Amino acid sequence: MTESLLEVVGLTKRFGGFTALDTVGLAIAPGERLGLIGPNGSGKSTLVNCVSGLMRHEAGRVRFAGRDITGLPAYRRARLGIARSFQLPRPFKSMSLVENLAIAIDYAAGQRRGDIQEAHALLQRLGLGAKANALPRSLTQIELRKLELARALAARPKLVIADEVMAGLTGNEVDEILTLLFALNKGGIAILMIEHIMRAVMRFSERIVVLDAGHKIAEGTPEQILRDPEVERAYLGA
Repeated sequence: MTESLLEVVGLTKRFGGFTALDTVGLAIAPGERLGLIGPNGSGKSTLVNCVSGLMRHEAGRVRFAGRDITGLPAYRRARLGIARSFQLPRPFKSMSLVENLAIAIDYAAGQRRGDIQEAHALLQRLGLGAKANALPRSLTQIELRKLELARALAARPKLVIADEVMAGLTGNEVDEILTLLFALNKGGIAILMIEHIMRAVMRFSERIVVLDAGHKIAEGTPEQILRDPEVERAYLGA
């Protein structure tokens, strides 16, 4: 059996007296496409914040590529191969796109490499090559989302956490981002997708994990999730 790339066991996170995550577990195989869904406040962002090292948790373990990374800070997890995009892109406004990526490449490498050529190649890969010298304020919404993905790819990741990368996009733009994500996955990158656009999640995911009120209430293929009565009650509105 293939060892999991990411394994989360018994993750618990509290904010004062509020339990945001209650012994949540999940696993992602190398190169897998996993969807993570749930209503607002279900714990999705808290979970990925704990996995990526942006938040500390009270209990549970996180393993990545066969290594226990529970106590590691975010930058060390990034350098091991965990990258993520954010719901609200925040590029450096006074820097061009290629400069934004060059900084991300340096951060991921842990040294000043100044690899402008690699930055240009990433922009070309995401369809932003023609805007390499533009400032972020000139970008459309979908172009900002692509830049956010490019910054995640600067870490040369084994796993990309795509946190609502399609929010606010039109139907055609959603399809464009899906095509990009499929291409990245075909190149060997595992992808954890957090998304509210159900048709995108169902089309992209090989498996889906469902959270509700800090608990994992279901896990399975898209077809199994659609038929699950607990998911219908908690998330799909039945």
